[in-house]
Amino acid sequence: MADEHAETVRLLWGPHPKPARGPRPKLDLDRIARAGIEIADADGLSDVSMQRVAAQLGVTKMALYRYVPGKAELVALMVDAAIGPYPTAKRARGGWREQLEEWARRLIALFRQHPWVLEATIGPRVMGPGELSWLERAVSALDGTGLSGAERMDSAVLLVGHVRGITQQARAAGSGGNPEAQLGAILGELMQAHGERFPALTSALSSAARSGGQDQAWEFGLQRILDGLAALIDQRAR
Repeated sequence: MADEHAETVRLLWGPHPKPARGPRPKLDLDRIARAGIEIADADGLSDVSMQRVAAQLGVTKMALYRYVPGKAELVALMVDAAIGPYPTAKRARGGWREQLEEWARRLIALFRQHPWVLEATIGPRVMGPGELSWLERAVSALDGTGLSGAERMDSAVLLVGHVRGITQQARAAGSGGNPEAQLGAILGELMQAHGERFPALTSALSSAARSGGQDQAWEFGLQRILDGLAALIDQRAR
């Protein structure tokens, strides 16, 4: 692991040695992460700073630096605490499809609860044990299906991509907004004026409006991904 990530690895994975002497520390990493999460949930990730988290905890910024060296490490702690370990069960319910469907629904609920996690989890980075437990759960659901290790990993990444895309669109639509309905309204107006240039699109939009087929991107995409995996698994079995 590169030196630039060494401190993040230590904070996320330990060990966290306790001082042998002196007064009991006023803070711990979980309290610090939770304070950052409260700020990010309320005001967004851009409003999280060492100064504001310190004020939230009632300590000086210098005191906070004794535990966390900077914002990058703070955000890593926040992400893993917000995501948390995947809920465990004594026995997985259903087959691989049911397990992955439940997994995806839990993940989109998490992103909706903490939308700032979307921007905090872009690009290569060190993941904590909580976040990795979700990946472990998705990959293990496909054990025994005949898919290779790379295919099981790619399946999880594909599902995450769908969850992220839907959540990002909903976030861009604003509080209470429906991105599909908003897009449909905009396209509908354009097609009224220019529909003769886009006959297939005009027909599809009209059909969707008549059948109430909008606002289905999340469910449609999830089921089609699972259908594709089912077809691949069936192909492997043959």
